[in-house]
Parts: sequence; structure tokens; C-alpha cells
Amino acid sequence: MKRFFKLSVVWMLMLGVVVGIGLPVHANESDSIDEKLGVPIVVYGDTLTDEQKSETRQLLEVSDPEMVDEYTVTAEDLVNYIDGNPNARMFSSAKITMEEEGQGLTVNIVTPENITEVTNEMYANALLTAGVENATVDVASPVKVSGHSALTGIYKAYDVEGIELDKERMELANEELGVATDLAEKEGMSQEKVSELLTEIKKAIADQNPASVEDIERIVQEQLEKMEITLSDEDRQMLINLFDKMRDLNIDFDQVKNQLNDIASKVQDQLNEIINDEGFWEKVGDFFNKFFELLSDFFNGLFAG
Repeated sequence: MKRFFKLSVVWMLMLGVVVGIGLPVHANESDSIDEKLGVPIVVYGDTLTDEQKSETRQLLEVSDPEMVDEYTVTAEDLVNYIDGNPNARMFSSAKITMEEEGQGLTVNIVTPENITEVTNEMYANALLTAGVENATVDVASPVKVSGHSALTGIYKAYDVEGIELDKERMELANEELGVATDLAEKEGMSQEKVSELLTEIKKAIADQNPASVEDIERIVQEQLEKMEITLSDEDRQMLINLFDKMRDLNIDFDQVKNQLNDIASKVQDQLNEIINDEGFWEKVGDFFNKFFELLSDFFNGLFAG
């Protein structure tokens, strides 16, 4: 019993040390209201129970509901914005904070363990296709879900703000998200590889300004070869069809390219900040020093007792 008690104490101490070296988290919403851009908008999935909604509110760091505008996204919204399934269950939720012109798009998945099919980059790619710019988007779910319904919630947030997004572009963005998740599942590619492929195709379209479906086909094939990716004929055609639809919608790919480059730059800056944070690595070193010291003391005490 004495040994068990000692072991419990050591593990509690170790947990305290581990928590101490955690990475910085996002700050809660500001105490002051931005009278130019408005307060953040939070859109909750309609299927959430009251308990799950409360948990989601905490995940999205909504400490004061008076400092945000809150809405619910329903299956009816899914039909309205992207002609989706009227019987769909909606769990994933999002907080959208409008940013100044030129700030670009930032996507944070707060619960990556529960958003199983969609990555930050997939959301960013789809949102840029839909026409969403200059915003910080946080996505969360208290249960494991694919993450697709959050996209509809983001569209609703823009709608209630009076910012009209083109429905064809919203539908195409949803299709893009479906293509991305299908490729990751069927072709066995990592989600990061799929996102990179879609990004590189968009950049090539911006550079080459294709005038026909044949041009799109050539660009897709070039990027597949460049990235050494082999797809089935069916999935290769799925990509061609997707980007040909984008070409028909006259999306400003130069602007999309700039936004994609900005997103890549932000990710690199965050990595550099972590790598160059001497305080962080000092905490990591302290953690392991304390860990081994505690471990040594524990075993010494164990055998001594």
C-alpha cells in the first residue's frame, strides 16, 4: 500500500510538470468590442446537447456570451447553402473573428482529435474557394466527427453579418472538401499531401491562366508528376472536373494564390517561433531533469521501503 501511495504521488507530480511546459494557448476574446469589425460570431451545430454546447463554448474560449454573437447551424442551413442532406446531424462548430483587410485567413482546429477528416489546410483551401478572406476561424467539436458541418456554420456566420457569398462557390468549396477527404481515404495519401496537391494546382492555375478543360487536365497531370503522386483514372478525373468548375466560375486565382502563400508563411512563422523559443526548450529540459530526478527518488524510496 505504501509503495502504491508513493507511485501515485510521483505520477501526480509528473503531471504537474508536464502541464507546466504546455504550448501557449489563444487568448480569450477581448474585453472591448471592435466597433468597426464587430464581435466574433460563434455558430454551434444543431445536434449538440446542452452539455455538449456548453463544452464547445469553453473549447472556443467563449467566457462571456455577451461578447460574441451566437447562432445555431441546422440541416436546413446545409440545404440552403450547399444543397446538402436535410437529415444531416450537425456537431462541429466554429468561431469566426473578422480581421482587417490584408490580414488574411487563419484556420485553427481546436480539437484535432475530434475533427477526423478535415485539416486546417483543407478548411483554408475550401474557404478561399468560397470567397472567405481576412478572418480567423476556430473549429471545434466535443465528439468525433468528420468536420464538414463546420463549413456550413462559417457560411451562415457570413450570411448573418450581411456578407453575401456566392452559392455556386460555396457548393464548389464543399465539393472540394469532399474531394480532399475522398483522396485521403481512397488513395491512402496523408491529409497534408492532399492539401499540398490542391494548393499547388491552384497556384499553377494562377500562374498559367488555363483557357480550357484540356489546360486544366495538363496542369493536374503536371502537379501529380511533380509530387510523384499516382491516382486512379477516376480520381484523376475527379480533380480535373473540380478545377474545371473553378475555372468556369472565374475565381481570382491570383488572389487565392496570395492568400495561400500568406497561410504558408503564417504556419512557418509559428514553427519558427516555437523552435526559437528558448524559454520553451528550457522548460522541456527542466521537465526531463525533474522527471528523471523524481524517477530516481521514487525507485530509491521503493527499494529502501
